[in-house]
Amino acid sequence: MLRATLLTVSLFALVPALPFMAKATAAPAKLTAAQVVERNMAARGGLEKWRGVKALSWAGKMDAGGGDQRRLNVKIPGMPPPPPPSKEPAAQVQLPFVLEMERPRKSRLEIEFNGQTAVQVYDGTHGWKLRPFLNRREVETFTPAELEAAGMQSEFDGALVDYAAKGTKVELEGLDKVEGKDAYKLKLTLKNGHVVHEWIDANSFLDVKLEGTPRKLDGKLHEVAIFMRDYRPVNGLQIPHLLETVVKGVPRTEKIQIEKVVVNPRLDESRFSRPT
Repeated sequence: MLRATLLTVSLFALVPALPFMAKATAAPAKLTAAQVVERNMAARGGLEKWRGVKALSWAGKMDAGGGDQRRLNVKIPGMPPPPPPSKEPAAQVQLPFVLEMERPRKSRLEIEFNGQTAVQVYDGTHGWKLRPFLNRREVETFTPAELEAAGMQSEFDGALVDYAAKGTKVELEGLDKVEGKDAYKLKLTLKNGHVVHEWIDANSFLDVKLEGTPRKLDGKLHEVAIFMRDYRPVNGLQIPHLLETVVKGVPRTEKIQIEKVVVNPRLDESRFSRPT
């Protein structure tokens, strides 16, 4: 992966004139980058709690384009070709998926479409994929670009957990507005020198926005932002259940709806092994 529960919001909406409400509208505190990260860890369930997570599984549905608009350049090997024009241009094709993650940096993504399953696996060093949607039924090795992209991904707990131990430098660049609310803008310089930005809500201290990898469309690079919403508690952890990717200059967005989260599932080692 943001908001208070509906009950909390409703209760505060009923008493806007009470004196203590002044604190809710006060300017955000002046904090250091380390203090913002510390409060973010506490809001997400606690640093020790996240350190105890060895594996994580997500299941849900993801947008894959639709209607008469050209499908976005989704960075997932095995995605199906664009669907035919629809009578409902705004309609999205939603594909069921399961994403399994395990330390250190292992991941397995399965996407279903028309009774077929595409698979993308990264074992922390090597990657492979199966793309039946493209009539490629043999296991393929990641391209150098795909392998580089996979290697740059953060662990499933995010870049801020134990960031110093990972060799990441975090700086506070000030306050921004994210969807009308104040958010601390953090600059993260990774161990390899790569720089990304992350925004932390100034009230909830949950992650609300992440700078994504620019996408090349029509020969030009377009900025990408990932918004994290609908946080829900799972085993004492706060996990976003709605992720929305916005590409600058592209009207349609891509949403990932998380329907089920399992903390520390039992994953067989073969799940991350290349088929023989």
